[in-house]
Amino acid sequence: MRFMDDLRPDAVVGARGDVLEIGFGTGLNLRHYPSEVRAVWGIDPMATEGVGPVERRIAQAPFPVERSALRADDQLPFDSGRFDCVVTTWTLCSIPDARAALGEMHRVLKPGGVYLFIEHGRSRTESTIRWQDRLNPAWSRFTDGCNINRPVDELVEQAGFELRSLDEFKGKGPRLISHLYRGVAMRS
Repeated sequence: MRFMDDLRPDAVVGARGDVLEIGFGTGLNLRHYPSEVRAVWGIDPMATEGVGPVERRIAQAPFPVERSALRADDQLPFDSGRFDCVVTTWTLCSIPDARAALGEMHRVLKPGGVYLFIEHGRSRTESTIRWQDRLNPAWSRFTDGCNINRPVDELVEQAGFELRSLDEFKGKGPRLISHLYRGVAMRS
C-alpha cells in the first residue's frame, strides 16, 4: 500500500504516550508520529533486524523503538492495559485471525486508550462487494494473505472498541482494494 503513503500522517496524528504498532513492517509510520509519543513497540511477523532502511528509520525516531517478530493474533506478551495507543495501517487485511488480533489489541490498551487505524476493506457498493467476495480466495493466496472483503468497522466494534470517528472513502487504485476506513476507536 506504499502508493497510499500520503494517508499515513492523518492516520497517526492522534497517537500519544506508549504506542503499540501492529504491522510495524519497515517502520514507515515512525516519521509521522507526533511529539506526544513517548515510545513505540512494533509487532510484525516479518523480522527486519539488520535491514538498512528500517534501521535508519528507527535511529532517526525521536523516541525509543522496540520491535518483535510476532503474530498479532496470538497472545501478545504485554500486560493488560499496558499501552496508551494502538495503531494499525493497512494491517488487518493480512492478519489470519483479525478478530483475535483486535481482541488482543483491546486487552493491552488502557481503559480510555485510543486505537488509530487506516485499513482497506469491504466496499459499500453491492457490485464491488460481489467481486470482492468472489475474488478474495484467489487474491488472498497470491498476496500473502491479504483479504479485500473484511468489514473493518464491524470487526473493530465486535472487539469491544467504541468508534469515535470513522471516515470511509475511496483511495487510489482499483475499487476492489481502494475502499478505505480511517478511524479512531476507544477502549471504554
